[in-house]
Amino acid sequence: MPAKKHRPEEIIGKLREAEVVLAQGATTAEACRRIAISEQTYYRWRKEYGGLKTDQARRMKDLEKENARLRRAISDLTLDKLILQEAARGNFCRPPQRSG
Repeated sequence: MPAKKHRPEEIIGKLREAEVVLAQGATTAEACRRIAISEQTYYRWRKEYGGLKTDQARRMKDLEKENARLRRAISDLTLDKLILQEAARGNFCRPPQRSG
């Protein structure tokens, strides 16, 4: 069964819930069990989302998607440019010329 993909809002909610449990004196392992994630996931989420508000996390994810889209566009344009430069130099594979 594939792991559930959490939305940024859900992650921030779970981190807040874990903070409450930790403030009550529980261990990190107990807090992670209560919010049904591994400790590794908890630390990764805390590193990425710690201190963010829900709307900030949503905006961050939107910006990451836009950044990826723009990187793909730049990559495509760079490839097109290289192909056109090769074509301008005449470096095409030509069929062998017949003599005779």
